[in-house]
Amino acid sequence: MTRASTGKVTTIGFDADDTLWHNEQFFRITQDRFADLLADYAERPHLEDRLLAAERRNLGQYGFGIKGFVLSMIETAIEVTDDRVPARVIRELIEAGQDMLSHPIDLLPHAEETVTALAADYRVLLITKGDLLDQERKLAQSGLGELFDGVEIVSDKTPKVYADIFARHGEGAGAALMVGNSLRSDVIPVIEAGGWGVYVPHGLTWELEKADPPTLNPRYRELADLGELPGAIQAL
Repeated sequence: MTRASTGKVTTIGFDADDTLWHNEQFFRITQDRFADLLADYAERPHLEDRLLAAERRNLGQYGFGIKGFVLSMIETAIEVTDDRVPARVIRELIEAGQDMLSHPIDLLPHAEETVTALAADYRVLLITKGDLLDQERKLAQSGLGELFDGVEIVSDKTPKVYADIFARHGEGAGAALMVGNSLRSDVIPVIEAGGWGVYVPHGLTWELEKADPPTLNPRYRELADLGELPGAIQAL
């Protein structure tokens, strides 16, 4: 495979969920179902606040992904019902999680053509968080797997994690670019590691992934969609 031998960037990392394919919308659908199931015990805004608090509290134990989300819903259901949550509600929450884990992949616009185009001239990586088996399933179903030179499924995205990944797979973070829909996970830490961070907003963003954009940093870019990425890289 021909590689870009000149220019500032030789390695490009892609986030997966809500960058290459839809993901957050299924969490929102399940969260609505959760609120309906517990409507007799708490108002929706209160439930959402309690669930978000549980998710934040449990990240260190469960990590990111569907399984941790389901466990946080069950924990919240127990709390808001004072240990009186019906077994059928627990069963339906587990079934909702199982539905999420088996949902077909739906690629976002420009995902396939953009990865294909860049893979011809750059080293391309998939760098994602979440459940190992779930992310492997989604990658296999996406049809994009053969395009990536490396796949990294990590427990969290930090400057050190990015530095280590780009040292293993390329010439280091200084010659790397990461693109994704999360400022907190895909953009800010890679810039702190010395790389380029490209933000492609998605209509739905989990509250715990939100952050202020580093607009004054010269290595930050924001694009309307993935279709703009090849041109943006050429212009660096």
